[in-house]
Amino acid sequence: MEKRRLNKARRPKVSELKADFISVPRVKGAAEGVVLRELKTLLSEDLGFHDAPVNNGRHNFHSFPAKFPPQLPRRFIESLTSPGDLVLDPMSGSGTTVVEAISTARIGIGFDIDPLALLIGKVKTTHLDPIAVEREAHRVAEKAELSLLKPSLLQKELETRFDRQTREFINYWFSEDTQIELMAILSSIDSVEDLNVRDFLKLTLSAIIVTKSGGVSLAWDLGHTRPHKLNQGKAKGYKAAIPEFEKRAAKNISSMLKQGGSAAKGYILHGNAESLPLESDCVDLIVTSPPYASNAIDYMRAHKFSLVWLGMEVNHLTELRSGYIGNDKLTGYTFEPLTSLPERIISRITKIDPRKGGVLRRYYSEMTRVLREMRRVLRPGKVAIVVVGSSLMRGIDTETDRCLVEIGEAVDLPCAGVGVRLLDRDRRMMPTSSKTPKSSQIENRMHREFVLAFVKPS
Repeated sequence: MEKRRLNKARRPKVSELKADFISVPRVKGAAEGVVLRELKTLLSEDLGFHDAPVNNGRHNFHSFPAKFPPQLPRRFIESLTSPGDLVLDPMSGSGTTVVEAISTARIGIGFDIDPLALLIGKVKTTHLDPIAVEREAHRVAEKAELSLLKPSLLQKELETRFDRQTREFINYWFSEDTQIELMAILSSIDSVEDLNVRDFLKLTLSAIIVTKSGGVSLAWDLGHTRPHKLNQGKAKGYKAAIPEFEKRAAKNISSMLKQGGSAAKGYILHGNAESLPLESDCVDLIVTSPPYASNAIDYMRAHKFSLVWLGMEVNHLTELRSGYIGNDKLTGYTFEPLTSLPERIISRITKIDPRKGGVLRRYYSEMTRVLREMRRVLRPGKVAIVVVGSSLMRGIDTETDRCLVEIGEAVDLPCAGVGVRLLDRDRRMMPTSSKTPKSSQIENRMHREFVLAFVKPS
């Protein structure tokens, strides 16, 4: 009953989310010093986790650029919260924080506005019967193979399913044979009665399209959000969609079995990090990673490759993208007053490129609202862990970590410390190539991240 109410997009109350857990008394005063000492220890540790598996269990369901390793949120969750506490990721992305929260008997809740991120997070946090999923996956693949015997029906469905702009996009990026196969798989998935299993299979389909390499489209490097069309020679060796779907389904089912289930609750909901549908003073810990400024990692640029197959139009996705944090659209945007350091950096960039300066002003305005909202929902004395990377704009460092620390002070969410994690170049899912010179701008700006620990005053 509870889950049904949440699915109607009604504002969830914390009393409902925590109904199955014993309330833990909150202690002020001396406990704050304990938290600060614990933070100091945590931030001084190696936060790179280079030798730890990144894509184990449900984290392996779907590629996602620039996601932090699951060990990072888990370290803070286990150290700073107790079972039954509420852990929030207001920009949940692939749902890593929420998955780690529920796997440690906390309640995880995440918000996002990206349709593919919402689907990934929902599937990762939904408990399914692996046997039932495997049975449906086989049935879908067999039905899709049979439907290929009547390609004219699939061709007709292709011609009527998409609007003109979306059809042009699909024709450019997918071969005719692949389009027929994907249509066959989709038609079969649509016949699955269980909505949660259907979502699992839709995500499986998306996972063979949005990949770092070897997907079924004519694009490569979608996992890095930098799609480039294969040349004609490579395009002839494309992978057949139905066998790839079967292999990916088996892989995701195996990953589900390895991670197992949990009695804790996890929720992935549509919501804007600048205005969360949560009560004030209700969250025990925030662990999140905001997007980079100026679309340095353009999620929608890659996500639309599968979202068009899942029923969304290209024009709608373009409009949706303009509302993402870090986007470069400036018309009709409301800016926030900023502190001195962001203003100085914006001024330097504006002298070289006024538009880029405006884009950075938008980003720091957005992050001002995000930090203010984090402060509102956090319980007094509780912590928000924000993992950020800096960028270069027209050769000038945006100094994102220092700017967010200053903005945090301005909104009464002071930073108690900053940790640094070095990024593993081959595992970070950043938009670079092994051929990219180490002296290039993109290499210089994406080799480390900063772990900011904000604490809400009591």
